[in-house]
Amino acid sequence: MIVKQEVLQEVVIKFAGDSGDGMQLTGNQFTNNTAMLGIDLATFPDFPAEIRAPIGTLPGVSGYQLRFSSDRIYTPGDECDVLVAMNAAALKVNLSALKKGGKIIANVDGFDSKNLRLANYPDGVNPLEDHSLDNYEVIPMDVTKMTREALKDITMGTKEKDRAKNMFVLGFLYWMYNRDMDNTLTFLKEKFGKKPDILESNVRVLQAGYNYGDTTETFVTRFTVAKAKMEPGSYRSIMGNQALAYGLIAASQKSNLPLFLGSYPITPASDILHELSKYKSFGIKTFQAEDEIAAITSAIGASYGGSIGLTTTSGPGMALKAEAMGLAVMLEIPLVIVNIQRGGPSTGLPTKTEQSDLLQAYYGRNGECPMPIIASSTPTDCFDVAYEAVRIAVQHMTPVILLSDGYIANGAEPWKFPQSVDLPEIVTSFKTQLGHGEEKFQPYLRDEKLVRPWVIPGTPGLEHRIGGLEKQNITGNISYDAENHQLMIKIRQEKIDKIAFHIPRQKLDSGPDKGKILVLGWGSTYGAIKSACAELQAQGLEISHAHLRYVRPFPENLGDIIKNFEKVLIPEINNGQLIKIIRDIYLVDAKGYNKIMGVPITKGELIKTLKEML
Repeated sequence: MIVKQEVLQEVVIKFAGDSGDGMQLTGNQFTNNTAMLGIDLATFPDFPAEIRAPIGTLPGVSGYQLRFSSDRIYTPGDECDVLVAMNAAALKVNLSALKKGGKIIANVDGFDSKNLRLANYPDGVNPLEDHSLDNYEVIPMDVTKMTREALKDITMGTKEKDRAKNMFVLGFLYWMYNRDMDNTLTFLKEKFGKKPDILESNVRVLQAGYNYGDTTETFVTRFTVAKAKMEPGSYRSIMGNQALAYGLIAASQKSNLPLFLGSYPITPASDILHELSKYKSFGIKTFQAEDEIAAITSAIGASYGGSIGLTTTSGPGMALKAEAMGLAVMLEIPLVIVNIQRGGPSTGLPTKTEQSDLLQAYYGRNGECPMPIIASSTPTDCFDVAYEAVRIAVQHMTPVILLSDGYIANGAEPWKFPQSVDLPEIVTSFKTQLGHGEEKFQPYLRDEKLVRPWVIPGTPGLEHRIGGLEKQNITGNISYDAENHQLMIKIRQEKIDKIAFHIPRQKLDSGPDKGKILVLGWGSTYGAIKSACAELQAQGLEISHAHLRYVRPFPENLGDIIKNFEKVLIPEINNGQLIKIIRDIYLVDAKGYNKIMGVPITKGELIKTLKEML
């Protein structure tokens, strides 16, 4: 049998199965393998909404979408070329996202009468047999049977053997796309080195999947995707929460300040706590508090003591931390508050993405309580945004809110990691003695940026106390004076406003400086907006794209950019939040595109909307 070799420009694969089928692990391994080959990629892990949904049901489907390409890409793709369906529910949930003519790799054992019933197919209906999939290329495999066959002489229970079936699929895909398996073999040895039976079972099944593609006469084509044309350097695959953790560590090292994380576990922010806890050798201290309030107040205490205070959470946790955020604003103390947004309100959709906490970040505290807000736009951008959040916090003596979301946090892309020498310095200083002509330490005596001094408690001659009651200007004494209260509110607001002169000016990501439409985005809409604008610009249409990193205060020139366009479109994964702020500040009749379905906005949706606007 002669196997043909075909070179593809890009491929989108969706791994889907029950939450116990290991689809996230399979997708991660294929992603890491892809990154090591220098191929550009973007991922979208899609976790089930319920932690323990009944096996085989629609709510229990877990998915992982991977797009890899020889060109630069910015989204995990609108539609899939290949769907791996480990059971009937996985097929039913994901079939609508598969291109006509696409491949379906179906584990036939997951389409027995029980699984069909659990997936709500009518009695006697099996999509693998009723010609309903004739518009697709169906590749049926009895993955479960072949997994058990590969492990027939290993003394393990059937249930334990079946846990390795995801490795069979992974091995087959490695064969189909001309990959070696070294990175996964190394991963398995590191993960199961002390459990030889589990290690051997996974390695055997991985190899069996590869051999199945190599020996069966069913498959006559193998595919290759060439390396992407990317800037030379050392790359790795990285997820958003990982990159965010590394950015915080880098900021700690460059500022020569210890980092303290006070956190309470919450999806999808918990991985930052897990990641930072591995780096005690860098002086990183992590504290898993008993609740959200204890988490943030411990971080405030660390900042008061001269550390970078950090707390991480998701939307409901932000609500609980709100009072303590007000305390940090009143203290005027550096603090970084990371919010990995998810669907709300209340418990909402813990495993689904959303951008619905922007107004909470802007206004969600009692009193006049301004705080800078900075937002990441991609997984790799999380490193730079975390680094910048620390810089702003310590140089402007203020708490800073960093907004990410579940899509960014769990998505992955290639990252050209920086060298330490290339990172900008974060210059910080503690006041250690009275200044010239200063008879007594004044904790709220400000510099030209309206920033008060940072003093480590117990510094001789600079003893002071701070608290949540209103401060008298300069002295920091408790004050109930009405005029002083208004003055302090104005000063605290002006201090935040002045940050606009110490951040980069806004730039267009693409398109002409003036034109018909400006697409103004923030956060995880970046990839979809960039891709849609690039396609329409190639058609000669006057569309430009600007993406905000600094959301409060806005860059000083943002208003001038907005005035250069006839129309402004603001896509958001919420019911319209940035658009309210833009309309309020710049008095522009911006239009919104809003999607609140727990999944990202797609390129195709934006292209359709922009053409209608034109």
